[in-house]
Amino acid sequence: MDAKRVGLLVMLAVACIGPSTGSAQTGAHIMVNPSDLKWADVPSLPPGAKIAVIEGPLTEAVPFTFRLKFPADYKIPAHWHPAIEHVTVISGTFNMGTGDRLETAMTKPLSAGSVAIMQPKTNHYGWTKEETIVQVHGVGPWAITYVNSADDPRKK
Repeated sequence: MDAKRVGLLVMLAVACIGPSTGSAQTGAHIMVNPSDLKWADVPSLPPGAKIAVIEGPLTEAVPFTFRLKFPADYKIPAHWHPAIEHVTVISGTFNMGTGDRLETAMTKPLSAGSVAIMQPKTNHYGWTKEETIVQVHGVGPWAITYVNSADDPRKK
């Protein structure tokens, strides 16, 4: 079989299998150094948090990865997400708890390297003592709904 026919068969096989979600989104591998990240404000979180989207978009039903940078003494009121959320602590300590309101005494401190996996619609909250960076990934769309709508910074 000549090279042209082999190439055609390989292309046909790939077309039948379909592209992976990652390549369908970007068409290439994603490799990012921390210095490549572009940080921006996060309207859906209390002021002070920054976001750097690595993979997305967050508004579509595709895999997403982003980092959140929280300043020292930062608090995220009780909220939930419509889909599973995987959180990995990159630096600092992120204190997380579950429930309908933020209770610092009821949290578990997660140091760098720790992981939390929050199931859909599970009320949870978090806070920091020091600057902390976490990485969040899952399959979108990503959204946040506050247990107490008065805590939602988008409504202020």
